[in-house]
Amino acid sequence: MIIWLTGLSGAGKSTLADGFARRLRVEGVHPLMIDGDVLREEWWRELGFTPKDRSENIQRAGAIAIIAARSGIVSICSLISPLRRDRESIRSQCYERGIPFMEVYVSASLETCEERDPKGLYVKARTGLIPNFTGIDSPYEPPTSPEIDIASGQISVDESVNLLKAAFDQFNAIARLKV
Repeated sequence: MIIWLTGLSGAGKSTLADGFARRLRVEGVHPLMIDGDVLREEWWRELGFTPKDRSENIQRAGAIAIIAARSGIVSICSLISPLRRDRESIRSQCYERGIPFMEVYVSASLETCEERDPKGLYVKARTGLIPNFTGIDSPYEPPTSPEIDIASGQISVDESVNLLKAAFDQFNAIARLKV
């Protein structure tokens, strides 16, 4: 199974993914964490932030998640993944292979994300130091029908983890029925 967290920078994707992974580990499930920032820092430094590079980043992350899912490993993917077509491409690849795909929209207003700004990226983007920054001068297309929308700007991390866990359990039960 693949759990794909999408949202603006600072929405809380990585924080939610970490909390959810801890909850799964307590239950004996050891997920693979795939974080967009970590992938770019550790593996794909050659990728920039052009639309083509962003798409490539998402396809590579999706390929890793699919390989893991084929081995029975739950993948928690935390990437901005700003364009619907890229997320839908991964979803389609999963469906073709019989892999459950759960899209999680971690929603927070641009204002909330800018207030959080854990890495100071919005300030840099607003001053022109980071071009093509998602939400500022590059588009973010929210999911039209995610399996769950977690309003991270309005609830606590613990509440967000609880909501995601409940949705995961329900989604997992339905996915097992389809097999």
